[in-house]
Amino acid sequence: MALPSADPAKPTLRAIAWVFLAIGMQSFGGGMSAWIRREVVHRRGWMGEREFVGGLALAQIVPGANGVNLAVFVGTTLRGPAGALAALIGMLLVPVIAVLAMATAFTQLRDIPGVEPVMTGIGAAAIGMNIANGVRMMRKNITGRWPYLLLAAIAAAIGLAGLSLVAVLLAAIPLGLWGARQ
Repeated sequence: MALPSADPAKPTLRAIAWVFLAIGMQSFGGGMSAWIRREVVHRRGWMGEREFVGGLALAQIVPGANGVNLAVFVGTTLRGPAGALAALIGMLLVPVIAVLAMATAFTQLRDIPGVEPVMTGIGAAAIGMNIANGVRMMRKNITGRWPYLLLAAIAAAIGLAGLSLVAVLLAAIPLGLWGARQ
């Protein structure tokens, strides 16, 4: 699928585009960061785990879709602006075509019994993939008690107390930075 690169640390633009084309065709309904991590960190060794996690954190806090943000981060890290464009085009080419085709079909089929529960099941599978990826990354990258306490506090503040994501981030980011220095 991916074209080989002479230097695995500096893949060709074509290799980046092919990898993200494959990711864009395989990831459906979420879980894209898991696919990207598998391909970029584990299979190809283009990036280390810590560098990837830093990019994922950045992709999650800036506006836009996390997977697209992460593709731009990876592409930029590997080959600059041209790498970002290669990753972006590779990732979005097939999904944009597929979404347009599915939206057209869904408008025609949405009133048929059974379509809505299928869509709900697909969404649940995507959420499960995201949780599994988060747990795997957490095991490798979080050490000590402080990050787990902060994680629990953030989950409780947003999930249970219903506080605003922006408000929680404004408090959690300085706390996280302070905790990282300890």
